[in-house]
This record gives sequence, C-alpha cells and structure tokens, in this order.
Amino acid sequence: MTPSPSPQATLRRAGFRRALLPALLASLFSTSALAADLLTISRDALNNNAELASARSLSDSVEAGRDVERGDLRPQLNAQGNVTHTRQFESQTATGVAPGDDRFTSAGVTLEATQALFDARNRRELERAEREIDQQLYRLAATEQQVLIDVATAYFNILRAHEILEARRAQERAIGRQLEQAQEQFEVGLIAITEVQEARASFDQSRAERITAESNLQVSFEALERLTGQRYGEVDTLGEGLPIAAPTPADRDHWVTLAMENNPLVLASRAGVEVSRSTVEVARAGHLPTLNAFANYQYSDSDRDNLSGHDSRAQVGIGVNLPLYTGGRTQAGIRQSSFLLESSQYDFEAQRRDTVQRVRSLYTQVSNDVSTVEARAQAIVSNQSALEATRAGYEVGTRNIVDVLNAERSLFDAIANHAEARYDYVLNLLTLRQQSGVLDLGSIEEINGWLASESIRLRLPDEGAHEAALNIGAPPRLDD
Repeated sequence: MTPSPSPQATLRRAGFRRALLPALLASLFSTSALAADLLTISRDALNNNAELASARSLSDSVEAGRDVERGDLRPQLNAQGNVTHTRQFESQTATGVAPGDDRFTSAGVTLEATQALFDARNRRELERAEREIDQQLYRLAATEQQVLIDVATAYFNILRAHEILEARRAQERAIGRQLEQAQEQFEVGLIAITEVQEARASFDQSRAERITAESNLQVSFEALERLTGQRYGEVDTLGEGLPIAAPTPADRDHWVTLAMENNPLVLASRAGVEVSRSTVEVARAGHLPTLNAFANYQYSDSDRDNLSGHDSRAQVGIGVNLPLYTGGRTQAGIRQSSFLLESSQYDFEAQRRDTVQRVRSLYTQVSNDVSTVEARAQAIVSNQSALEATRAGYEVGTRNIVDVLNAERSLFDAIANHAEARYDYVLNLLTLRQQSGVLDLGSIEEINGWLASESIRLRLPDEGAHEAALNIGAPPRLDD
C-alpha cells in the first residue's frame, strides 16, 4: 500500500510556487529588506520596539524616584546672599538740625545646614519608592514577554498566510483547469452550459479567495515591521518536522503553580499591594513628630552712618516639629490610602483569577491542538481520496461537475485548515509559556530550531501571466 502523502507534498505535487509578497513595498521604504529567522527578529524587537523602549524609560524614571526620596533624608545645605542699596528721605528733624537724605548699602550672607534625625514620613516614602521599583520591574518583564509573543504571533501569521495562499493558488489553478475542460466539453456538446457556469462561479470564488490571501500576507509582513522598525525581505518557513506534542510536564496544576510564581503581571499586582500598603504608612506618619539638627551662620555689613566693621552670628541646635492639628487632613489621607490598599488587593485577586483561567484554558487548548493537527492532516488524505473518486465518477457519468468542484474545494480547505491548526498549536504553546511567566529568548530559540532554511521572499507576483493563461481569467496550466 502506498503511504499517504504529507500535506506539504500534496502542494508540491500540485506544482505550486511559494507565496510572494509584492515587491512594490520596496519603493515605499528607504531601508533595504533583510533576511531573518524568528530569533533574529525577536532580538531586533527587544532592541528597537517602541513600547518596550518606553517601558524601560519609565522603569528608569521610577528608579530615579527612589533617589529623590532618599535625598530628603540626607544633609541639606542652603546659602542665601543679598546686596541692598537704600535711599531714605527724612522730613522730620530735631531742633537746630537740617533735614536731609540718608543713603547706604548693606550686604548679608546666610549659610544653613540641616540633617533629619527622625522623619518617619520621608522614611516611609523611601520604602514606598523601593516597592514601586519592584512593581515596575515586573511590569517591564511583562512588556518584554508581550513583545516576544507579539513578534512570534506576527511571524507565524506570515507563515500561516503564506501556506493559506499556497492552498488558495493551488485551488485556483485546479478549478481553472476544471473550467477549461468544461468549456472544451461544452464546445463539442458533451455537457450543458449550466456545468460551465457552475465551474466559472467556482473559479471566480477561488480567485477572490486567492486575492484575499495575498492581501493577508502583505498585511502580516507590515505588522512585523511595526514591532521591530525594520522591513524583512524574507523569513524562514516552518519545517515539516515540527514536533506536535502535549505540554511538558503534562500536568495542568503544575502550569498554574508556575504562573503564580513567575507571571510578571501577577507579581506586579502583588507588588502593587505592597505599594499601597506603604502609602498607608506614609499617611500615618503624618501624626509623628520630626527631629532635625541644624547649624547656620549669618554675616552682614553696612556703610550706614559711616560705621565700619560687620556683624556675624552662628547657631547650632536641634529642632522638633509636632503636628497637633492639621484640619483633619492627615486622618483623611489615612482613609484615602486605606481604600486604595483595598482596591489594589481586589486588583491582585482579579489578576490572579484571570491568570489561572488563562493558563488552564491554554493548557487544554494546546493539548487539544495536538489532536486537531493530526485530524486535519488525516482530513487532507481523506479529501484527496474523495477527490480522486469523484473525478473517476465524473468520467464515467455517475458524478457531475458540481461534485468535482466541491471535492476540489474541500481538499484545499482541508490544506488551509491544517496550516491553521499547526500555527494555532505553536502560538498557543508560546502563549501558555508567556502566561506561566517562562517565555524568554530561550523559548524563542527552541521554536526557532523548528524552522527550515527555506524562506519566503518579497517579490511582485506576475499577475499578468497569472491571468493570461486562459481567456476566462484562469491561472496557467501546471504540469502534474
């Protein structure tokens, strides 16, 4: 018994060429197109993605906020200086003294140093800044993982669109040949005009599907460019040896536990609770006194009344400030921050539940994808056999052309569905790792090992040659 051909071999026997993206895009960009695989493009995205760059800058800003709060606990040194020219007009005089004007210049300098000995509020604000850094680092990690999954999604959507376009073009050619044969049979009186019309309608539908598939491929390349800021002339395809296996370990609860320990969004929400708790402590510190040590030196000089010399004074001491009543502001701040703490706790619980649900669903989906890919592959074989049987029946008169056209369409739908299933499996597996918090460049490198060296290139399809093969607009005849 002859072994069943693989879906990819079925397409190759159909004489189908690789799907090509219009090179007309090249004139729209000044940079040259690059050739790359998934790992290279992922690294490009980590270096050039705008959203990730923004998240990194925000993380640096939050980290700088810690130094701002720390500065309030360090010594403070201030200097003030002034030079003043005064002109004083006098109208009142003593007996026997003539009135006159008084002009003089004075100068002064003040130096003051303070050091917080006890300031609970500033100390709590520093602790809050530390918690905010932790939270932002988790958010940054989540952004990095999202960029990786976005790149993988865009990359495999290109390959998905490419394989679907292969199927649609092969379908268009096959139905075009069927339409050509129907016309020839009609011209010699073997079939009615209705069968020609049925074939033409089916061909027009397949042509529309091919045009849609070409458009989807073009859009998929553009989506990848948005993530990296670079245009790629070709990308490696997914190899036929793609291992389709259930997630390892095959334990859904293990993946849930992994997510609770590593998912950066869960960890960021948990850190958000600590930030809110620190905010409550900052508000409560408003009731506490502050204790500061201070030292100052003052120097002044003036030429008024023709006096010579200067005045100076130095002080050293400790100051205490105890807030007795602030109009209820402190207590209101405590209530406000307490409500924010409660809100952050609910946010954490919502994020935890959402992550658990996503991990469980993705684990189930990946497990089901394994069976789906196998079933879709078998469907290609079954539809190929059904098509051959239908063609044989058509030749002996037991089937009509509608049956043949339906069988043709079913076969290429099965090929497209198989491509969908393969890429759904890959993306669902990567998303499961993302939700579990273990998606990194190592995971991308593993997936990258599944790619073949064969690439999809950017070229302009020869639409004129494509349509000129038949005067009805069918594709060119292919050699079997």
